[in-house]
Amino acid sequence: MVRLLIATLLLVITYSPNALAEQKKVVGNFDIHYVALGSTFLTPSIAKTYGIKRSSYTGIINISVLQNNLQGHPAVPVEISGIANNLLDARINLNFREIREGNAIYYIAEVPYRDDQEINFQIAIKHDNELNTQLKFKQKFYVE
Repeated sequence: MVRLLIATLLLVITYSPNALAEQKKVVGNFDIHYVALGSTFLTPSIAKTYGIKRSSYTGIINISVLQNNLQGHPAVPVEISGIANNLLDARINLNFREIREGNAIYYIAEVPYRDDQEINFQIAIKHDNELNTQLKFKQKFYVE
């Protein structure tokens, strides 16, 4: 089912003018992949399977961390927390949920938004004593 989620996200990123392409940050031996998009880009069955609220006013953040110095670049479990805030500095704590299937590990959080709203994300990511970093990015959301 994770493969279906990944395929859906990749199709959305590829064919949607409103979604940014997946982004990556390299920190030492780790690749941090992240994407933020409107939850309506997910099919109803995918959203239901993963307990994601599918709404024109809900965005999702998907983060995965891969260890790039090992063969196959395996996913690693991380401690993750974060906040989202808009230009008026209204803050929302992000509640990330870990999704595992096979060797894949993803962290997904939901964030409410209004039409044509830019949201700033600040996410803390830790893995043992090897990774301790802040991921900061912005995403503009639109109501479909």
